[in-house]
Parts: sequence; structure tokens; C-alpha cells
Amino acid sequence: MKTGRPKQQIVLSAEDRTELTAFTRSQTLPSALTRRAKVVLLSADGMPNTQIADKLDLSQPSVALWRKRFLAHGISGLYSEVRPGRPRSIADEKVARVVRKALQSKPKGATHWTLRSMAAETKVSHQSIHRIWKAFGIQPHRTHHFKLSTDPFFVEKVRDIVGLYLHPPANAMVLCVDEKSQIQALDRTQPMLPMGLGYVEGVTHDYERHGTTTLFAALDIVSGDVMTSCKHRHRHQEYLQFLRQIDANVPEALDVHLVIDNYATHKHEKVKRWLAARPRYHVHFTPTYSSWLNQVEIWFNLITQRAIRRGTFTSVKDLVSKINEFVTQYKKHPSPFAWTATADSILGKIERLSQLISGTGH
Repeated sequence: MKTGRPKQQIVLSAEDRTELTAFTRSQTLPSALTRRAKVVLLSADGMPNTQIADKLDLSQPSVALWRKRFLAHGISGLYSEVRPGRPRSIADEKVARVVRKALQSKPKGATHWTLRSMAAETKVSHQSIHRIWKAFGIQPHRTHHFKLSTDPFFVEKVRDIVGLYLHPPANAMVLCVDEKSQIQALDRTQPMLPMGLGYVEGVTHDYERHGTTTLFAALDIVSGDVMTSCKHRHRHQEYLQFLRQIDANVPEALDVHLVIDNYATHKHEKVKRWLAARPRYHVHFTPTYSSWLNQVEIWFNLITQRAIRRGTFTSVKDLVSKINEFVTQYKKHPSPFAWTATADSILGKIERLSQLISGTGH
């Protein structure tokens, strides 16, 4: 009986495994290249060709081809072969120069290279620059925003909160709580143009402001259900009102674990006294600059994209009404967010980012 197990085992060096793993995690490399890297990694782990084909949705001949190419040429063999056609007019040295200059330098008087500024600098056509950058996943016009936490208890807080997400305690409810402040009731000054075949919905760029509201929300990580309240302000008084709303809706037999950020309102003395008088409440603060660790931020992004950003509101009352309408529909079919990241994986990523920053001299 055929098992599909490869005849020649792939043995990876530590450097090759690191580079191939980086390929699989890249968001800029071509998907075909990341899939080939996965073929090699799985094969090196001893997985048969048939299973690799099923797992990666490839044909068995394709799996065998890329195994063979890697065994013969290493990582360079995973790149597509040169197809018949006109020979390349740009030498490898010039391609390498374009890549190095894009990655290691900046033009004078500007923050980043453009196709035409790079073309003028290297004497290569901007069409060729575009093809080179696309092939190597180089995107000088884009940036990725980040901010590392300076919290001295960052590790402990990450392990604490991720532990709640992956292993929620028995006889308790874990609620991710926060407020989305200063939501503006914006009314477009001209009617919207409807979407049609071949063109998107049209909206005017100017608008009238009719005031703001603050949306308080508590997300149950197990059920995905959400409890909300819109208020005019976001002081400790409004936060206490929302805590009382939570208290009235959570069965008395359950403990309540609150995941919240370090906003001053959440640490007000009156809030502390209210929580201290209720032993069933357990507060878990996210590390500083780490709002991404609070799952309710995912829900805030969802309601922003689906109900707020493209909305037109004639008043704050209208805005609140449409927010509540979205929440009502959402609560009919709530779904928890799938949290898969472990504390070790998060800390490992932070460590790699810190090493990258250290390597740049900052």
C-alpha cells in the first residue's frame, strides 16, 4: 500500500528552517512562495506527500516537484523558473542594487523612495522598478504602526489575561470592558450616490457635526454576547453606572473577571471602593499601550466598520438609535472571537521586534 512518504528525506539546517518559517509568516511574499516553503517544512518534519497535498490543497505532483527543486537547489529552487520569452535586460547586480538601495537608504529630502525617484537614482525604468519591488515584496510607500509597552509587569499581565482567554475560570464570567469615546454624529451635506454596476457608493467629503456620544461595552469572551450603553460623557460616574448595569445582569452566583485598560476613569477612587465592596469582582489591567490585548477592541472595530464610519446621522439621538439597532441585531447571533495566541507566542513576537529595533540603533 502506498503511503506517499518521500523517498529522500529533507534535512534542514537551522538557518534554512528559520528562513523558510519567515516565508510562511510573511504578508508580502507571493502566496505561491509561502506555500512552497510550507511544503518543504512539512516534508522535513516527515509528513507524507499525500498528506501535504491534502493539507495545502495542492496536487501530489506539485508537492513532489517542489521537494525535488529544494533538494537540488535549496531555497533558491523554490522561486519560479524563468519562462520562455525575451531574456532579462537587467543584470542580477543591478537588481540587487535596486533592492539594497530600497531597503538600506532613503532619498535626500524625502521619507521614502517612489518608483520614479528610484528610477532616476538607479537609471532603471520605473516599470522595471515596479516589477523588482513586487517580486521581492518591497513596499516603501507603506508603514506598519506599533508601540512597545513600557509596563514593568508586561509579562505577568500578558500571561494573566491570555490565561483567562484560553482557560476561562469555572463559575465565572470573563468580560472585556472599555468605552469608545467621542463617536461623532456626522451628517453629510449632500445626498449619497447609490452603488451601481461598475462604481462604488459615493459620499461627499464634507459634513455637519451634531455632537458626540460614548459607547460603553462589555464583551463576554465565552458566548460572544455584548452589553452596551451610550452616554454623553466618559467620566468615572458614567463608568460606575455601566458597572452597575453589568452587576444587575450577571447572575449573583458567578464571579466577574473584568479585563480593562489603564484609563484614569477605571482607577478612580470611587470605582476602587465600589469594586472592593463586591468581592466577586476581579480586575485584570492590560499592559500600557496594549489595547490590542482587550477583545472588546475587536468588537469596537466591527461596529465602527459596519454601522458608524459610513453612517449618516442627523443628531446624537439618531446616532445612538442606530448603534442600538446594530447591537440588537448582533445579539441575535453572537459569536465569540477565536483567540489562539498563547502568552509564549506573544512574548516571542515582542522579543523579535525588540531585537529588530535594537539592530536599527534605536
